[in-house]
Amino acid sequence: MSDFLKGSLSSSTSPADMAVKKEQIMNSVRQEIALINAQELMNKSTDRCFSKCVTKPGSSLSNSEQTCIGNCMDRYFEAFNIVSRTYTSRARTARLEAQ
Repeated sequence: MSDFLKGSLSSSTSPADMAVKKEQIMNSVRQEIALINAQELMNKSTDRCFSKCVTKPGSSLSNSEQTCIGNCMDRYFEAFNIVSRTYTSRARTARLEAQ
């Protein structure tokens, strides 16, 4: 067993302390997942918008390419925010109904 788990599961740890530690670990994992998802969103949106807006790659972007990329990224994040808010709202509603 890893040292991390040995320290977390010692015989002197009360169930309440274990529950707190478990919640701290879960929160840390959630934060890491959120960070990974944000990085993935940035990578996908950048790739898709670049492919859509830059037809002839060169040493610099034209004004129209810059505008297209900006608008594309704005739409991508706007859609992501709408989906995210809807998902969060539905998850919250389901959690409240389950109680």
